[in-house]
Amino acid sequence: MAHIYLYSPAGAVRDKAAFARGVKRLRGLGHEVEIDGSALASFQRFAGDDATRLAAIGRAAASGADLAMISRGGYGLTRLLPQLPYKALAKASGRTRFVGLSDFTALQCALLAKTSAPSWAGPALLDDFGGEQESDDIMLACLDDLLTGRAEGTGWQLPKPEAAQLQVSGATLWGGNLSVLCTLVGTPYLPAIAKGILFIEDVNEHPYRIERMLSQLLHAGVLARQKAIVFGQFSNFRLVPHDKGFKLASVVAWLRTQVKAPVLTGLPFGHVPTKVLLPVGARCDLVVQGREALILWGSIR
Repeated sequence: MAHIYLYSPAGAVRDKAAFARGVKRLRGLGHEVEIDGSALASFQRFAGDDATRLAAIGRAAASGADLAMISRGGYGLTRLLPQLPYKALAKASGRTRFVGLSDFTALQCALLAKTSAPSWAGPALLDDFGGEQESDDIMLACLDDLLTGRAEGTGWQLPKPEAAQLQVSGATLWGGNLSVLCTLVGTPYLPAIAKGILFIEDVNEHPYRIERMLSQLLHAGVLARQKAIVFGQFSNFRLVPHDKGFKLASVVAWLRTQVKAPVLTGLPFGHVPTKVLLPVGARCDLVVQGREALILWGSIR
């Protein structure tokens, strides 16, 4: 049984029933669930004003929990970055795994840039535990591996052979939501990762917008410094007749002409039910043989 601390550092929780379902599911899995006092707060579109959400982050860091999980993403963390309690978060990361995705990418990148402390890209309460359908089995298995100390890597099958054989050793794994990453360019909150493995995902973004954001990272020199770029899931966008065959695969093909690093696709991570958990800031190996891809990191608290 793990101690899970639930808090809301970004968008307000509007669906209280989904929140309650998520808490019930986590408790049904045998976990002790502690709910932050302002988890259901609301101010404009946020889960409380800035001071309220900063205090919630501080309480999560002081909770002593095994896992601190966000209720949801949305928007709100980038405006808090100058005031985040970095020392407390870094110190707590030795015991507490901070997990989330989407807008949480801002906190993860800033924490990595300021302190080198790791965090985990993974589920959020509402989307992954609060739905009417059962939570995804793969996501649950990955979370269980993390909580029991068995998480040492993850693998997936590439949609087609993309690198006959590849091995990247001892590279820093980092990334997250592409839109959020781009908002950090030119700020002190984007980690200056050289020879890293960059993973990206997004939702509700048309392929041309994805290409435009990748162009920003390209022209800022971020992509040229990576040893590999891994596409997670880009979901919930709609192509239009004007595209005339331009699609996400077109973006991937274009990117491969712009960078020397291998560009891989199909990583099961993003705004989708089936998602693995990834250690942001950890030293990892990336291995590809045919269509089989593995990211390995060994044992990490």
